[in-house]
Amino acid sequence: MAKIAVIEDDATMRTLLKDNLEAEGHKVEAAADGEAGLALVLKAKPDLVLLDIMLPKIDGLEVCRRLRAKGIESPIIMLTARKQEVDIVVGLEIGADDYVTKPFSMRELVARIKAILRRRAAPAEVARCAIGRVEVDFKRRVLRKGKKKTALTHYEAEMLKMLVSRAGRTVRRNEMLDEIWGSDAFPPNRTIDNHIVRLRAKIEEDPENPRHILTVHGEGYKFVE
Repeated sequence: MAKIAVIEDDATMRTLLKDNLEAEGHKVEAAADGEAGLALVLKAKPDLVLLDIMLPKIDGLEVCRRLRAKGIESPIIMLTARKQEVDIVVGLEIGADDYVTKPFSMRELVARIKAILRRRAAPAEVARCAIGRVEVDFKRRVLRKGKKKTALTHYEAEMLKMLVSRAGRTVRRNEMLDEIWGSDAFPPNRTIDNHIVRLRAKIEEDPENPRHILTVHGEGYKFVE
């Protein structure tokens, strides 16, 4: 059982999420706007947050930004009706761990929640590592290059951890999907590739010509120290 905060202004959707998650055995608290949702998470410190982007008073992106600024590390899944990639990218960059686009399958959402909570509860195989001039702290999901710090999303950290722990080995896309997202999840076809692009941008000196996260064409990816 996990404690989950649902921040969603649509009453029907809010009730649907609450009822389904409680049926899964979770304890759910809900808020109908960004201001109330921010206060709820800061007080309750839930195990996971479901956060709609389009909210009254304070929008979801700003709620996410403020939660991370206040040190809240609970995984955040963004709920959005928007299709524009920019909203998704901004959400991930400011600290969200995943997103689902409305309308979505409740089965898919529950699977993603299970995957995130399962990975969060599992002991870390790799706590820290150095990649070139970049230091990686997997526990805090932070990259440090000199004085500059960059956050990693949940999935970026798990993918990098998996690649580093299997350095020199080709890790297939299906392996990543099964171990990180879970075999019952349904991420988009380009999910792995999109996360790799973001990881390279954060780690590689020249993301267009990577030296550490290499593509093995037709198979997957390989980490080279």
